[in-house]
Amino acid sequence: MNDPRPAHANVRFPPPLVYLLALLLGWALQRAWPLPLGPAAWGPVLRAVGVLLIAAGLGLALWANLRFRAAGTSPVPVRPSAALVEAGPYRWTRNPMYLGLALASAGIALLAHSGWMLLGALAAALVIDRYAIAREERYLLAAFGQAYADYCARVRRWL
Repeated sequence: MNDPRPAHANVRFPPPLVYLLALLLGWALQRAWPLPLGPAAWGPVLRAVGVLLIAAGLGLALWANLRFRAAGTSPVPVRPSAALVEAGPYRWTRNPMYLGLALASAGIALLAHSGWMLLGALAAALVIDRYAIAREERYLLAAFGQAYADYCARVRRWL
């Protein structure tokens, strides 16, 4: 009997690569046409905030990944989801791994004092929102039905 549910979310690119490419493009643009995030005197504050964002972002992404593994499902969007994860950071955001990558990317941009990298991090989050998350949401709704719809009603996509 054919199962009408899709096998996976059909995200055609690794989402972390989107953030990496955006940061690398921002770095290249920053070298060619500097776009600082303010006066040089802001450097120490930007670096401190950047380090905090990197630590928070990577911690959030790791925590979310561990929750997936504890639920016995894969965080890789080209693999089937065996369970709907609603524990841990998934109580507050439906996409803590992507949020973590966005925070870490913004932190790297602040650390580098780079407006281009910060714009790249924002652009990467928009690409992820439109192309990865939208596909994942369609897949999860097809796979988990009302349970996922109820979860979406309780928990925001990002924050």
